[in-house]
Amino acid sequence: MTRTVYVNGEFLPEDQAKISIFDRAFLMSDGVYEVTSVLDGKLIAFDGHLKRLERSLSELEIRNPLTEDEWLSIHRQLVEANGITDGLVYLQVTRGAPGDRDFAWPDPETCPPTVVLFTQNKPGLAESPAAKIGMKVISIPDIRWGRRDIKTVQLLYPSMGKMMAKKAGADDAWLVEDGLVTEGTSNNAYIVKGNQIITRQLSNDILHGITRAAVLTLAREAQMEVVERPFTIAEAQQADEAFISSASAFVMPVVEIDGAALGDGKPGKVSARMREIYLDEMRKTAI
Repeated sequence: MTRTVYVNGEFLPEDQAKISIFDRAFLMSDGVYEVTSVLDGKLIAFDGHLKRLERSLSELEIRNPLTEDEWLSIHRQLVEANGITDGLVYLQVTRGAPGDRDFAWPDPETCPPTVVLFTQNKPGLAESPAAKIGMKVISIPDIRWGRRDIKTVQLLYPSMGKMMAKKAGADDAWLVEDGLVTEGTSNNAYIVKGNQIITRQLSNDILHGITRAAVLTLAREAQMEVVERPFTIAEAQQADEAFISSASAFVMPVVEIDGAALGDGKPGKVSARMREIYLDEMRKTAI
């Protein structure tokens, strides 16, 4: 079945969707995106994703082209049209297509933003086998630009990082800057030591994860101590447990870092518990 997608006000079959070759996302990576998970046909943490979208657009001085109600309506229509029970809704907003290539930003009065949304069907999204066996990660240098808090579409280095991990027989990579872990290629990184969950504090250095915010709130409610500070790869290798969080992976245990197994090499109790309570809470609050 051909997917129905959304492009600039129209719902279209995916093979009829077109974007200008002069769109600034294509030429300059001048755009932002969000990915919202769908479980049981409902949107997970939608309000958080919409708030972060607004922030990303504001930081790049791109006008938000739609209201909250319009964004929600489009998401719901795509979920229904494509029969998504478990999966993802991807949205992208760019500075638009001015009709030619230029480094200077076009006049927003004559060049409206480009808006694209599509779904990805992921049956059993919350029952990933990786959650039972855990992930292996490697470390790589973090050479991205300095505004990682803006969720832009410039994802070349994260893609390269995932390929480095694949070639090394691992599942993902953690990025390291000045000897300290920033985050994963497409996720936030955590270690567990005793009753402490340790993760890097918010700044321009990392993405302000929507899942991260929920996980830390739930961890505190579960009487875990949350410590927001950087950590090294060596410290992570000596931790009791480690895990990552993202909108599509939820909470995923990490069992090996740069070839060193954590604990007994199996997912730990804290990681499993955080995944369980996160999914439970998200299902309760889904819309």
